[in-house]
Amino acid sequence: MALLEKQMQVDQENFTTRNGQSLVALLQEVQEQYNYLPEEVLRELACARGLSLMEMYSVATFYKSFSLQPRGRHKIVTCTGTACHVRGSEKVTEEVSRMLGVKPGGTSEDGEYSLESVNCLGACALAPLVVVDGEYHGNMTAARVAALFREQLKKMKGQSAESFDKVIEEKAIAGCSCARLLAGEKN
Repeated sequence: MALLEKQMQVDQENFTTRNGQSLVALLQEVQEQYNYLPEEVLRELACARGLSLMEMYSVATFYKSFSLQPRGRHKIVTCTGTACHVRGSEKVTEEVSRMLGVKPGGTSEDGEYSLESVNCLGACALAPLVVVDGEYHGNMTAARVAALFREQLKKMKGQSAESFDKVIEEKAIAGCSCARLLAGEKN
């Protein structure tokens, strides 16, 4: 029993700063501000809160929601849980990856998009599922991904359909394969 109590005390210390503020909440604030957890900020916080850098990293790496690498402005998540997998999530993830030019866990070169693949999003009735900037889209297929991105990009860019279509057309003419897909062309 003493060992269990000691472990609970250690766990409590790892997740709470010495002044009582939740370390997880603190890291969430940092990630919200920077879109990831920069090492220099973690060093400053560790020093200011009386924690070691190792303690900061142990919490930051424990939770998948934290990132130590810069993320894109827009976050796309695909579910690979059992229900989604059975209904074709692998092809959906491959199509999203192909369209964005990003592998799961990566960020596009322009810093606009990050793609993550997770084991479960808790909405199995909607399988396969894609989440774009926190908005759930169910019953996805590889074919529906292009249409979804077309609508989401219009919304993200705040453009009218006409101006958006013109930009896509110009990029397609210039050779951008993603733009050709969004413009409705086949590769």
